[in-house]
Amino acid sequence: MLRSTTFFAAAVAVLAFGSSSSAFAPSQAVGRTSFRASPAVYQQPKTASAARSSTSLSMGANIDLKGKVAFIAGVADSSGYGWAIARALADAGATIIVGTWPPVLKIFQMGLRKGQFGDDSTLSDGSKMEIAKVYPLDAVFDTPEDVPDEIKENKRYAGLDGYTISEVAKAVEADYGKIDILVHSLANGPEVTKPLLETSRKGYLAASSASAYSLVSLVQKFAPIMNEGGSVLSLTYIASEKVIPGYGGGMSSAKAQLESDTRTLAYEAGRKHGIRVNTISAGPLKSRAASAIGKEPGQKTFIEYAIDYSNANAPLGQDLYNDDVGNVGLFLSSPMARCVSGITMYVDNGLHAMGMALDSEAMKKE
Repeated sequence: MLRSTTFFAAAVAVLAFGSSSSAFAPSQAVGRTSFRASPAVYQQPKTASAARSSTSLSMGANIDLKGKVAFIAGVADSSGYGWAIARALADAGATIIVGTWPPVLKIFQMGLRKGQFGDDSTLSDGSKMEIAKVYPLDAVFDTPEDVPDEIKENKRYAGLDGYTISEVAKAVEADYGKIDILVHSLANGPEVTKPLLETSRKGYLAASSASAYSLVSLVQKFAPIMNEGGSVLSLTYIASEKVIPGYGGGMSSAKAQLESDTRTLAYEAGRKHGIRVNTISAGPLKSRAASAIGKEPGQKTFIEYAIDYSNANAPLGQDLYNDDVGNVGLFLSSPMARCVSGITMYVDNGLHAMGMALDSEAMKKE
């Protein structure tokens, strides 16, 4: 959804809209939990080791979203948190519509037609998630007047129009009237591999525009067509408040902006439109987008270091799955969280709470 050629899967500096909300948002090969929004009770694991294998917890009551419409901005494959949240919402009965970055729109639509997403689309009853409609969306443009000629003439945008945020909001309104859930699963930092000291003004502002202001613009344009009691949800990362070497290019600043804007939008959109605004701070997951950061032949990628660090130091020494975030997204988007707004919800096995690295050389006993 961003116009930069360094954006999506191929570039080293990519944080793909279609598969990520942040550099660590999507999960590609880490499996899923068995946690679903179906009636169940907590089952105490018989052994400590069993508790660490996968999540066996299900919500104690049905979340029924039948008749609700959810728009997920930033889906172009099945590897990201955007997809996981969409699947959780679909499992609860919501109608799913998505916005996809124009240059990968045809590839995504073809994958949907061919059923390439297979098990990633499977819901708890064995049926497949249906995406009712896919809209082209480039969230760095608010109105048609913002689109430069170089984008209009770009062959990857050939035959497409109506992909700015305001145009997509109007198209959604024409198709569905009101919606109930808005998910921001968007981020891009074209200079993410550069330390902040080496980041250009252009790269810094691009990260802010794509990763933070895009939420503001989406709420501006979509809130008027959201039902009262609706939910806005985005995804962030702990780099917003802690130093994460390697997460550069202004992305840490953009995530801090996103979290600050979440609180302000919760107040403003809550009072004006009666909707809630929250964000999820997700732990590291290996994805196509995140794996492109700092990739050097024969070396671990930045995300692989981040995952190893989390596993070694988080209070819960267990894998983090796509569905863990998907199900928290379901909760925050549901009536069960009707009084929850303006928060940053950590879904990172508790890593954010740690002040010392357990695997540090300084922590080793002699």
